[in-house]
Formats: sequence, C-alpha cells, structure tokens
Amino acid sequence: MTLLAELYRPALALVTDLYQLTMAQAYRRSGSADKEAVFHLFFRENPFDGGFAVACGLARVVDFLSDFRFASGDIAYLGSVTGNDDKPLFARDFLEELEALELGCDIDAVPEGTVVFPHEPLVRVRGPILQAQLLETALLNAINFETLIATKAARVCLAARGDAVVDFGVRRAQGFDGGLSASRAAYVGGCAATSNVLAGRLLGIPVKGTHAHSWVMSFDSEREAFDAYADAQPNNCVLLVDTYDSLDGVRRAVETGRRLRARGHDLAGIRLDSGDLAYLSVEARRLLDEAGFKDTAIVASNELDEHVIASLKQQRAAITVWGVGTRLVTGGDEPALGGVYKLAAVRRPGERWQHRVKVSEQAIKTTTPGIQQVRRFETPAGFLADVIYDEERGLDAEAVLVDPVDPTRRKRIPPDATGEDLLVPVARGGRIVCEPAALPAARERTRRQLERLHAGIKRFVNPHQYPVGLSPELHELKTRLVLEARGL
Repeated sequence: MTLLAELYRPALALVTDLYQLTMAQAYRRSGSADKEAVFHLFFRENPFDGGFAVACGLARVVDFLSDFRFASGDIAYLGSVTGNDDKPLFARDFLEELEALELGCDIDAVPEGTVVFPHEPLVRVRGPILQAQLLETALLNAINFETLIATKAARVCLAARGDAVVDFGVRRAQGFDGGLSASRAAYVGGCAATSNVLAGRLLGIPVKGTHAHSWVMSFDSEREAFDAYADAQPNNCVLLVDTYDSLDGVRRAVETGRRLRARGHDLAGIRLDSGDLAYLSVEARRLLDEAGFKDTAIVASNELDEHVIASLKQQRAAITVWGVGTRLVTGGDEPALGGVYKLAAVRRPGERWQHRVKVSEQAIKTTTPGIQQVRRFETPAGFLADVIYDEERGLDAEAVLVDPVDPTRRKRIPPDATGEDLLVPVARGGRIVCEPAALPAARERTRRQLERLHAGIKRFVNPHQYPVGLSPELHELKTRLVLEARGL
C-alpha cells in the first residue's frame, strides 16, 4: 500500500482543478484526445531570493501515479456537477471513459535531492493530451510544496553549519497532510529529525521532542516538574528551562541531571524557547560546563529560520540543536514555489512533433518549446553550468548555453567538463519503471549536491546566479516560434 493510500484510502484522481476535466471532455469532443503532447513542470524564480532549489515531491508523484483511477464514487460525483443551465456538465459517455481510463504516459523527472534552478524541467510528461492534462494539478501540488520546504530546510541547515536541525512544525502546518509532506521534505532538505510522530511511523524519520511549558506549570515547582519528567523519561531527558526564569531553570536542570547520573543516566539536553538566545545559550553553556555537564545539548526554538540562525551563529551562540517550526513547514516568507506546467509540443500519432510556445509581454513568462532535457556539466571543483536542450536535436560536443531571458548572455562549456542528464525515466506507458530513492538516500543526495555548489550560490543575500541556459539550437527554435506568434 502506498503512503497516499494509507493516509487517505480512496483514489485521488479528483485532486485536480475543474478545468482539467472540462478540457479533457473538450479534447474528446474535438477528436484530439489521443493527440500526443509533451508538458514540462518548472519554476521561473528561485524561492526565498536564493540561488538554488532542492527538487522534492517525486515520491508523492509516484504514489499518485501508482493508483491513478477514477473510482465509482468519483464518477457519481462528477455526474452530479451541473453547468450554468443546471444540466449535467459531463456527458455520460465521457464519464464512462474516465472510469475505464488507464494511464499511458511516459514520465521523466529529476531525482529528489537534486539542486535545481529556474526554467529547468523538474518533470516531463509525454502521452495522450487528455491524460497529461489530468495530471497537471496533482503534480504541481506535490512538487511545488515539497520542493519549497526541502529548499527552506537546506537553507536552514546551511545556516546551522553542521548542527542538528529538528522539524518542530507539525502544529503550524497546513493540515495533517501538509504536516506530513513538510516533515518529509524537511528531512530530504537536511533536517536530522522531526517531532511529527506520524512522519516517524510512515516515513521512518527519526522522532525527537522535549516537553511543553504546561508540564512545568502543572506542578507546584519547576524542580518538582523536572524531577518527575526525569523519572518518567530517564533515557530521553531534555528539559524546557524558560517557563519562569531561564538561567534559574538551567540551575534546576543541573540538579535534576545529578539525580539522573546517580541512577546511571544523564541529562540529554536543555531547551530555550524565548528571550535572548545568544546570551542565554552562552550562560547556560557556562553553567552546564561548570557543573560537569559538558555533553548536555542546548536546544533552541522560537520562530527560527536561516536568517535568525545565521545571526545567532555570528553572535557565537552556544546552541547545538535547532528546533525550527513555523517558518520551515510553511515556507515562512514565501508561501509557494510558483511552479508551472506548460505544453511544449504536440503531434498526431505517427506524425512529426509540432512545437508550441506561450508568448508573454514578460520575457520570463515566455515558455520554451521542444522535448526538453537538462545536462549538468561539472569539473572536479564542482557544478559548472546546466544546458537545457531538445532531445530530438541533441547537444553539440562543444556545448554553449544561451540565457533564456537575456540571449546576449552566453557561456561556452570547457571541453574537459563532464555532463550528466538530470531527467531520468520514472514511468513508461503509465507503468512505474524506477522507484524514487529511499528517503535517507535523497537526503544524502541533497548534502552531496550542495557540496558541489559554489559558496556564492548558497549565500542568503545577493547570491551568485548559477549559469542555466538553452542550447543554441533550442534558443533559435524558441526565437523563431515567438517571432511567428507575433507575426514578425
């Protein structure tokens, strides 16, 4: 049973916008339902004003595709939907076709944990246009959200400089499913653990936690509360010390720690959740060290993100574990990735591809035609540049990239660079042919990929722009189609 099936039980083909279904019926009526199409899912700008994103959500996509079907209840519901004249919106024969539909699309995608950049396809869908259209909403939902959160987590972990980061955000997430997806993406992005127990059970992510202020407040004294918690959790004793006075709380935690040691255990950590975290952590470290608790961790929480953590690091805060909640699982200052799903080519069965382009007054919104692939070039020093090219036209041995927004900016790839195509097969004819990597492997891929990025691309303020461009042949095709669309 897939994760989605275990969480939701019913089929999820109705995770779609209404216009996908109305277009599907219109494709059928117009006789073009079997026309083959190529769509690409990509984003136009890096989130958080950053220099990169971390691809995530493919496992959710595979779950969705594995059980894609319109159940009888779905068909009954669609049959009850009416148009402006109060008559059924969908014809009975169309609904019968939906109920019998079996996916026949080819899907290629970038593996989870890959660093990605604007304009690059994260997912490519090729197949009957009716089917490819029905996949749009769910694919965007899965990829947009998890890529956003994985990217945020990667930034937070970069700021923490090797310290453990724990996802504390399930209580602030957008629903049960949002919390689960966020915990998963945060782990791919580099978090070491989560407080979300459902994510622990379903995904195998390590779970961590402390206790709430209510625990301390329910006792007559802080000392009594700490001792009682230590008695109940001797092998997992992390004490929240800021209910009344943080440094007095540390002193009482030390007393409880001595009781633990007398019974063969130890004080695992203390947590600070308010106040001047830089000052308090330094003082707490001094108190703990003087009492002989040099291995006791100092956990910090309270509206943390990469910028706050970077500042605390600069202030030499003595924090060793960072509990990050709201600003991690919601994306904080950026609520959505903004990924899109655009048609790039169509053809009748057996005929040649007809390339398509959407033209806009905003250059960034003019799409790229073709059956796209991304080749990443690197040297021993790290990633060098990415070239988006049309698979039918291929890529010259001496690769050149053209900036998709500013064609006067070009870069020649040195001959000693090695290249790897990023889009790999996921499904052929609707059948899954490559399962996504296990969660720990995706997390490790993120770590390795970030190591290959230049430090300037990873900085939080005015990051360096990683070179991504079109092959000259694809640029020429795009330019010709745009000029034709404008009647020039």
